[in-house]
Amino acid sequence: MKNTIKLFLMIAFLTPLTSPVLALAGNTSSSSKGTAIKMDSLRAEPYADAKTVGSLNKNDAVEILTKKGAWLKVKSKKSTGWVRLLSVKRGGASSSGSAISDVASGRTGTGKVVSTTGIRGLSAEELQAAKFNEEEMKKMESYQTSSSNAQSYASAGGLSTTKMSYLSGVQK
Repeated sequence: MKNTIKLFLMIAFLTPLTSPVLALAGNTSSSSKGTAIKMDSLRAEPYADAKTVGSLNKNDAVEILTKKGAWLKVKSKKSTGWVRLLSVKRGGASSSGSAISDVASGRTGTGKVVSTTGIRGLSAEELQAAKFNEEEMKKMESYQTSSSNAQSYASAGGLSTTKMSYLSGVQK
C-alpha cells in the first residue's frame, strides 16, 4: 500500500511538470475556417480557469487563428478568444448529402477526414531531466487524508465500496 501511495505521489509530482511541455507541443499558427459544434465560452488564455471574454453558440462560423495544445484561438463575428479543440469542427459544412452516414462514420467536413485529438507524453530526455522538488512533494503530501475522512466523504457523495484485485506481479 505504501509503494502504491509513493507511485501515486510521483505521478502527481510529474503531472505539473508536463503542463508547459504539453502546452508547447501542439503550437501551430495556420488560419482556417471552422464551425462551433456546441455552445462554449471563449477564454482570454488557453486555460479552463482563464477569464471569459465571449461565447460561441452552436453552428457559429469561426476563423481558427492558432492552436496551442488542446485549445484553439478563434475569431467569431462577436469576439476573439480561446476555445477547447473539441468544440470546433474544422472546415465547412458537409456537401455529400449523407449527413447521417457522415456522423456514423465520424467523417465530417470537406475532406471527409476522421478527426482525433491527442496530446503527447514526455520524452525519455524530458523524464531524465526532471528534478525532485521537495517543496512540491510536501505540498502534495499536505493533501493526504485519513481513511475515515475519505470514507465519510464517499458516503456523503453516495459512493459505495468496490473490492478490486491487485494486478498480477504487484507486491501487497
